[in-house]
Amino acid sequence: MDFSPSPRAAELTAAVREFIDARIAPVEPEIHADIARRRREGRDPWAVDPRVTELQALAREQGLWNLFLPAGHEGPYAERYGTRGGTGLSNTDYAPVAEEMGRSFLAPLVFNCNAPDTGNMEVLLKYGSQEQKDRWLDPLLDGRIRSAFLMTEPAVASSDASNMAATARIEGDEVVLDGRKWWSTGVGHPDCRVGIFMGVSDPDAHRYLRHSMVLVPMDAPGVTVERMLTAQGVFDEPLGHGEVTLSGVRLPVGNIIAGPGRAAEIAQGRLGPGRIHHCMRLIGLAEMALDLACRRASGRVAFGKPIVNLGGNRERLAEARIAIDQARLLVQHAAWKLDTHGAAAVEVSAIKAAVPRMAQQVIDMSLQLHGGGGMSDDLPLAGAYATARSLRLADGPDEVHLAVVARAMLAPYRDAAAARTTADAGAPATDAPSAGTDR
Repeated sequence: MDFSPSPRAAELTAAVREFIDARIAPVEPEIHADIARRRREGRDPWAVDPRVTELQALAREQGLWNLFLPAGHEGPYAERYGTRGGTGLSNTDYAPVAEEMGRSFLAPLVFNCNAPDTGNMEVLLKYGSQEQKDRWLDPLLDGRIRSAFLMTEPAVASSDASNMAATARIEGDEVVLDGRKWWSTGVGHPDCRVGIFMGVSDPDAHRYLRHSMVLVPMDAPGVTVERMLTAQGVFDEPLGHGEVTLSGVRLPVGNIIAGPGRAAEIAQGRLGPGRIHHCMRLIGLAEMALDLACRRASGRVAFGKPIVNLGGNRERLAEARIAIDQARLLVQHAAWKLDTHGAAAVEVSAIKAAVPRMAQQVIDMSLQLHGGGGMSDDLPLAGAYATARSLRLADGPDEVHLAVVARAMLAPYRDAAAARTTADAGAPATDAPSAGTDR
C-alpha cells in the first residue's frame, strides 16, 4: 500500500490549502457573523451571500471546481465542469483534498464539493439516464442549482431501510410519492431545486428490492418544507437540514433513477465514497480544532504559567495528535481498498465509527482549553462539535457500522464453531470420557 498522493493530487491539495488560507479564512468569520446577525434581526439568514458567489467564481477560474469528480468520468463532464487537469481523482487522491476543505465550513461549498450535492451528482453520473443528466446533473456540476437527499424518516428507525414508510407507487406512466422525511440536508438553500427521494415501490419484493429513488423537483405540487431543524442549536446555514412532507406528488416514471427497485444498490454505491469524504473532512475539522488548541494553550497564562504546562494539557494535545494521525491512516486504507478492490464495506464502516468520535473528542478538548469562549459563536468550535456529533448518526449510526465490523470479524469463528458442532454431531456416542479429559 502506498498512500502517497499522486503529483496532481499533491498540486491540488496545495492549491486548495492556499486558496482557503488566502481567500476563504479572512472572510469566513464575517460571513458567519452576518448570518447570525440577520437571524437576530429577523432577516433571512438563508440568503446567498454575494461573497460566497464571488469565491465560487474565483475557485472555478483557478480550476478548483468539482474536485470530487470521480475517476472514470473524464468525458464531457470533466471537460465542461472539471478541475485542473480535466480528469477525475481516485478516492485515495481526493482524501487529502477533502481534508483541506474540512478545515473550513464554507470551503466545500466554494469548491462545489459539498454534501449532499457530491453524492447526488455521483448517483446521476453512475445511474442517471441521459435525460436526467441533462436536466439535473449539468446545472449541479455548473453550480447553478443545489440539491437535497430525502431518505431519513421521523416515524421509523431509518438505520434499517426496510422500516421505511414513505412510498413511491407506480401508476401507469407516473410515480406517486407520499411520506414525511427529515434531516433532508440542503433544502434550506435558496437554490435547492431537486431532491433525491427514497420510498417503497414494491412492498412484496425482497427487502433490498422494495425501494426506488426518484428525482423530485422541490417546487412540484405536494412538496412542502415544513421546518428547518437545528443540530444542537446550529441551523447550518446556508444549506441546513429540513423536514419535508410529500403528499400525492405525481411525477413521470422517468424520474425514477435506474428503474424501480434499485434504491438499495444505488444507496450503497453512493454512501461508500460519501462516507470517505465525510471522514476526511472531519479530520480536517479536527486539525483545525487542534491548531486552535495549541495556539490557546501556548498563549494563555493562568496561575503564573502558560496553560499548556498545567493539568496534563501537554499529554492531551499529544494524544489528539496521535488520534488524528491514526484516523487519517485508517481512512487512507479504506480509500485505497475502495480504489483497488471496488468494495470496502467493512473498512468504510470502521472509519465511519471511528473518525466522528475521534473528531468529537479532539474538538471537545480544544473547546475546554478555550473556556467560555469555546462555547460561543466567537469561535468555530461549538459548530464543529455539533458537526462531529451529528456525523455519528448521519449515514448510519455508530451501532450499525460497528455491527458490520463485528460480523466480518466474527465470521471465521462462527464458521469454525458451526464446523465443530457438525463434527460433534457425527461422532460416535460414548458413555465414558475420553482419556485425559477433565470433567
